[in-house]
Amino acid sequence: MIFGIGCDLCAIPRMEKSLAGPHGAAFGRRVFGPEERLALGLDPEHPSPLTAHRIASAAADFAAKEAFLKAAGTGLAGPFSLSEIQAVRLDSGAPAYRFSGRTAAWVEERYLTAHLTLSHDGGVAMAVCLLEKMEASCIR
Repeated sequence: MIFGIGCDLCAIPRMEKSLAGPHGAAFGRRVFGPEERLALGLDPEHPSPLTAHRIASAAADFAAKEAFLKAAGTGLAGPFSLSEIQAVRLDSGAPAYRFSGRTAAWVEERYLTAHLTLSHDGGVAMAVCLLEKMEASCIR
């Protein structure tokens, strides 16, 4: 059963400005989780230059967070922190959500599964989140 659907867009140049600006490191820590920071080259222990691909990926990851909040129906008024909502890539390359902290507890308490799709082109990144409520017979 569908619990909620969310969609969001993020302008890639806006993300570049946020990451490359004077407060870029603080922005990265506040918004992106550890796995995202590592993949995006924002981890201080393993820094990498901000390439066009990394900036587009960061914009898509940001859109994924906003899409999740819309699907959840709470916005940031809920028990969420943006860094607890991570958009990661599976070994296959497919995007997936990985939750931690209060966000993970919120998802588990509601028996939800989150599905994610991402894309970027023409200076814009987008994400769609589908939150699916597991049937009682599927819950262990």
